[in-house]
Amino acid sequence: MQTKGELSAERKETFDTLLQTYQKLLANTAVFADLLDEDLPELPEDEIKRDDDTGFDIFNPETSAEFQYTGDSTLFEDEDARSFYETLPDLKAFIPGICYKDSEQSGTKDGSKDDITSLDEDMESLQIEDVEREMETEKQIAEVESKEAEQQEQEEVLEDYGMLPDADGTLKPSKEDTDTGSLMKMQYEAYIQTLPNSVNKDLIDKAAVEFCMNFNTKSNRKKLVRALFTVHRTRYDLLPFYSRFVATLYPCMPDVASDLVQLLKGDFRWHVRKKDQINIESKLKTVRFIGELVKFKLFPKSEALHCLKMLMFDFSHHNIEMACALLDSCGRFLYRSQDSHHRTKIYLDVMMRKKSALHLESRYTTMIENAFYYSNPPETQQSAQKIRPPMHEYIRKLLYKDLSKVTTEKVLRQMRRLPWDDPEIAFYATKCLIAVWNVRYNSIHCAANLLAGLAPYHEHIAIQVVDGVLEDIRLGMEVNHPKYNQRRVSGVKYLGELYNYRMLESAVVFKTLYSFITFGVVMDDSGVSPLDPPEHLFRIRLVCVLLETCGTYFDKGSSKKKLDCFLAYFQRYYWFKRSNPIYTEARPFPVDVENLMIDTMECIRPKMRLHPNYEEACKAVEELENEYKQKVASVLTIIETDQEGSASETEEGLGTIQEAEEYGEDLSLSGLDESETSQEETSQSQRSTEDQGEEGGESCNEEDDEDVMESAGENEEDDQLTIMKGGPKHIKCSEDEDFMTAFDKMMTENIQARTNESLKVPQLDIAVPMNLKDKSKKTVSVNLYPMKEEEVPKEEDRSIEFVLMTRRGNRQHFTNLNVPISEEFATKYREREQAEKAEKEKMKQVVLGIHERQEEEDYQEMIASLNRVMPVNTNRERRVRYQHPKGAPDADLIFGSKKR
Repeated sequence: MQTKGELSAERKETFDTLLQTYQKLLANTAVFADLLDEDLPELPEDEIKRDDDTGFDIFNPETSAEFQYTGDSTLFEDEDARSFYETLPDLKAFIPGICYKDSEQSGTKDGSKDDITSLDEDMESLQIEDVEREMETEKQIAEVESKEAEQQEQEEVLEDYGMLPDADGTLKPSKEDTDTGSLMKMQYEAYIQTLPNSVNKDLIDKAAVEFCMNFNTKSNRKKLVRALFTVHRTRYDLLPFYSRFVATLYPCMPDVASDLVQLLKGDFRWHVRKKDQINIESKLKTVRFIGELVKFKLFPKSEALHCLKMLMFDFSHHNIEMACALLDSCGRFLYRSQDSHHRTKIYLDVMMRKKSALHLESRYTTMIENAFYYSNPPETQQSAQKIRPPMHEYIRKLLYKDLSKVTTEKVLRQMRRLPWDDPEIAFYATKCLIAVWNVRYNSIHCAANLLAGLAPYHEHIAIQVVDGVLEDIRLGMEVNHPKYNQRRVSGVKYLGELYNYRMLESAVVFKTLYSFITFGVVMDDSGVSPLDPPEHLFRIRLVCVLLETCGTYFDKGSSKKKLDCFLAYFQRYYWFKRSNPIYTEARPFPVDVENLMIDTMECIRPKMRLHPNYEEACKAVEELENEYKQKVASVLTIIETDQEGSASETEEGLGTIQEAEEYGEDLSLSGLDESETSQEETSQSQRSTEDQGEEGGESCNEEDDEDVMESAGENEEDDQLTIMKGGPKHIKCSEDEDFMTAFDKMMTENIQARTNESLKVPQLDIAVPMNLKDKSKKTVSVNLYPMKEEEVPKEEDRSIEFVLMTRRGNRQHFTNLNVPISEEFATKYREREQAEKAEKEKMKQVVLGIHERQEEEDYQEMIASLNRVMPVNTNRERRVRYQHPKGAPDADLIFGSKKR
């Protein structure tokens, strides 16, 4: 009788016969078409009707009995996991057959006596709407079954391996043991003790080979199954390796795998039917072991799904944890396998419906969701990788991967070799130099060093990079989104490093500092600014980063005064943020921001006293403003009259701050600080200021003044005359005179030393003896080495006359020696003499012609280089990039009285 949609044997045999005939006919037709050199005719395919919308094809024999899976077909997370579960050593290839002949013949036991649901039986009831009802029916049937028969069957299986359950359900070995030799027994016990230490693939494969070679007996195999089954309940890490161990032994001894599977199935049924809420670790160990064996294809997938189905009968407490553990172990493998996909999908849907219907604890809900999304991860659209040209990839590799403190010189050489004449390459390289947030934070100073190395060769690149960094900093203040915080920190750090490497002036740094505490800041009760809300403290961090990077260089001269002025306003901004009502005892002011502020102030001004509250900070700012107002009103009167029209153009209402910033160094150079300039220089600057004001007051407007100030930058020697005239004016001071005096002295000494220096040419011949000078002859050799005569032989002479010097006792004797010109010695000697004479004559002409001109050019070049490196009247100390030859490390040249 046919039930449940089963296919009769006759129809199945008929179908197989027809299928084989069709395949044979198709193959013969293909061969015939190949012989005729013709294409196969396209035969129309019959439209196959499917039984539902899920795509299950009951007519196509190529498909399995379950619905096909069309998603990602990778069964494992990565390539290493796939290699672990699928690439197993072949024991038969390098182990003699006698070692596994007996075990290979033994067949596997049939452990599926009951409770095994076939695929055909499940296909009829695998609809989501009927699953719960079918589960309830099976649950009632399971409760009616005879418990005595199940207990007897369980004990019979366990007795074969000397295992009986205790009162708490834990399986322990019995006292009986097989009779083996004492030595073999000791070796095997030592081998079993080493198995828990096999925690990698190589060790467990080595253990499998050792067992097959030395311990492959029936009793030892039973002991091995017992040892594997009784793995400690908390050693979940050993389960994948033990499963690989069994899978490796399976071709040689399949009974080990079958016996272990039977033990795990019996233990699983024992725990499920006992329904106790203890021994959760043992239960999880069992289901995880089953899941690992499923991935090695030792435990049938249908039985694993049936285990999951049994756990869903009573989906509560330990059953939930066991089901989630089973899915965590092999849920992805079952879901993506073609022959188990459909059933796994239905069970997962049922599990999620039960989660929604039942009132479970939050931890159970989290476990269920994790297991579901691990088995069936949501489809996420993969981000398309951006394809860049090879040259762009190479530039990114140099700047973002290779650049470091050690490789700066190497990267600089490669960057200089780029085709900068190509606009596209130059644009992309500049863009990458601006995007410093892609560089490692610790290597930002290397990027600034790199740009300083490129600036002498491509000045426009340096200007574009500085402009881009400033634009990005301003854009970060306008957007003010937390996701750009790290980018903003990197940009500010980069700006400070660019100042350290002389790529920009201090005026740019101070303008950026003031913009952090003024742009979009509202310090009254008019409202809250969206650009700088009260709870946003990130601008304080940006100021601290910039000051820590380059603030230590503002320690003398006008830069020191500028920084002291800024710190007063910065402390007011800090206390304005800290005293906001949103910060209470329940929500205190962040400690990290407070510590960052203290550390920064100690770094740049260790002796400065910090204001304790907002009132004192405001009072200090007010006193500073009054002080500078008086100085500006008394000294720069022409500026006061011209500031009427430009007062409305002052941004953020900080006219006083800008005056103090722009004219700070002018004040120090105009006589306000008696310790730096004399009273005489002050009166001269005032008189010149008045004269310039009368002459050019009408021709110069406010916009021209602003442009001149911006172009003037940080020239510390400029005073108010520079602003009125529109150009720099040199002011003599004692430092310039001292420098020029020392320089002239150095040059005089150098020239004098070179003049008095005598050039000694090494002599190849021996000095002429005094007693032979009267004879106009010269000794040319010692120890039989001839010396040339002082008189040059005539052309018609066929010999060269030498003087041979010998020694007898303490006296020297000289003998005339005539060497024919035909001899090789005389010929080579004469050629050498002529060559030396020609070389001396040539050098004489060259030296007389260019000596004076070369000396004058060297002098002028030295003067120009010193003027470039050490500008007149500069007091600040800065790092200057110095290129060492042949890949030597960078060095910092410090100019000034004190090295930092």
